[in-house]
Amino acid sequence: MVRRPGGRPGGGMAAHMGRITSRHKVVRIDLDHGVSSRVETVAVEEPLEIRVDDEVLTVTMRTPGHDIELAHGLLQAEGIITGADDVLAARYCADTTVLNVLQLQLRSRSGVPATAQRSLVSHGGCGLCGKTSIDAIARSPAYDAIALSADGPLVPAGRIAELPDLLRHGQPIFERTGGVHAAGLFGPTGDAVVIREDIGRHNSVDKITGWALLHAYPTGQSIAMVSSRASFEIVQKVAMAGIPVLACISAPSSLAIEAAERLGVTLIAYARGRRLTVCSHPGRVAFP
Repeated sequence: MVRRPGGRPGGGMAAHMGRITSRHKVVRIDLDHGVSSRVETVAVEEPLEIRVDDEVLTVTMRTPGHDIELAHGLLQAEGIITGADDVLAARYCADTTVLNVLQLQLRSRSGVPATAQRSLVSHGGCGLCGKTSIDAIARSPAYDAIALSADGPLVPAGRIAELPDLLRHGQPIFERTGGVHAAGLFGPTGDAVVIREDIGRHNSVDKITGWALLHAYPTGQSIAMVSSRASFEIVQKVAMAGIPVLACISAPSSLAIEAAERLGVTLIAYARGRRLTVCSHPGRVAFP
């Protein structure tokens, strides 16, 4: 069985640094100072084909690294697995040079749930395509097993306001390229548990939820922070991972708020500086 989940927040990146960035010649035009040539460091975007029991589940565009975590997080979000023990093996296939292919063998299953029986082709900025039903998530057997408490944890607003800076400190790829998103899992006291980066914001969330699944980390008192807007699929992933609080730097979508309200997630938007906007379940946030 191949599992390389990494360790400390942002850990495991060094081994992948040769693959997650590349250098390209560009021409910079400055209307005040003229034209110049330079070499730009950019984030790598490559396809990852995820197979479950020899069947293609999805192809996603991602930043290479922490693929096993990504796959576990994705399968959990889709209700295909509920724990790391559901996956007997996860290994890369060597039968193609065109795509990166990751094969997962499950312990047992009665078939992929109806909510996941679709083409899950996703690209760097769009999230998972096709799933728009909050009710389908709420009816999922995996979601039924998650006990999201309506009144905990109680998180001080000031602690949440500190998370964007803590997340930023764990973004070495963004520091080099400015071209990736990040997601972080934080403990109830605001300590960084794990931080992952990816060109797709949804992939970065899959990586932290996959890490939590592989490490049997108790998510019931944790906080997820993303360096992007809050979309429906991010709320979905957080809810299916049993994370009760989701904070984002940018705006929420209407469906994200509706999903968070229905699924019991405290959604916090515009987490910048000294201001926060609590969009659902404000009882978990301790105001000054």
